[in-house]
Parts: sequence; C-alpha cells; structure tokens
Amino acid sequence: MSTMTMKELSKALSKIDFCMFNTNGGEGKINSRPMSNNGDVEYDGDSWFFSYEDTRKVGEIGRDARVALTFTAPPSLLGKPGIFVAVDGDASVIRDKAQFEEHWVKDLDRWFPDGVDTPGLVLVKVSARTIEYWDGEDNGRIRPREADAVAEGAV
Repeated sequence: MSTMTMKELSKALSKIDFCMFNTNGGEGKINSRPMSNNGDVEYDGDSWFFSYEDTRKVGEIGRDARVALTFTAPPSLLGKPGIFVAVDGDASVIRDKAQFEEHWVKDLDRWFPDGVDTPGLVLVKVSARTIEYWDGEDNGRIRPREADAVAEGAV
C-alpha cells in the first residue's frame, strides 16, 4: 500500500531542481529535455516551467497536451535510497503576466534576461493525472485530482 502523501512528495521534490520533460513529437516519437522546477514545489499536482513561445515543446503541447515528467534524486549520504518520480499529466501554455509574476524566481534571469517582460515568455503548467514514485523502501501511485488526494495501492 502506498504511504507517501502529497505533502511528503512535495518535500522530496523540493530537493530536485531538474526533471526530464517529455512531449509527443508525433509519429510515435517522444521528445525529452531537462527543465527546472524552479523550486516551485508547494506541490498539489501542478508543476510550473518557464519557456520561450517559439520552442518545439510549446508547439508539441499545442498539438497534444499529454506530457510526462520524470524526477530523480540520488541516495542520501546515510545510505537511504534516492527517489524516482514519474508524473503523467496534461500541459497548458499560459501567457498571463500576473501568473508569470506569481511563479517567478530570481534565478530565472539567467535564461530570461528581461524577467517577466522577456519577449516571447510563456509559462507551462503541467497538471498531474497520476504520480508514481519509488524510493527503495516504498512505492505507490497518487492521483492528485481526487477529492481527498488519497494514495492508492502500491504498483
């Protein structure tokens, strides 16, 4: 039986800066690229990523909103295994500056030099349908959109 809660998963994800962001490239091709979660991990099942409008991933999301995210953290210094997290979700592209400001962190200036006013800036929201995790001691599946976000049986 799955024992990890959304709050515990959020804590684990707060220690992982990058994930692999996977989109449907068409004709059976999956395209993957590293993306930072920017520390935006008060996790309710939504993940937030800044991007430029004219990227391949934004075009692919426009054709097929189904995406997958994979996160991994190495083992701890005390020998506890790391964690692997797989998110199956739906992406949407947001062009609202107020939402940019809500999710902006200073470190993003490295890639977007004009901050939330960077021309072509978009925010990609990934809403999880299911989240699977494995940490060497526990594994399970969480469906964050269920009313009570109760964990279900182990996978």
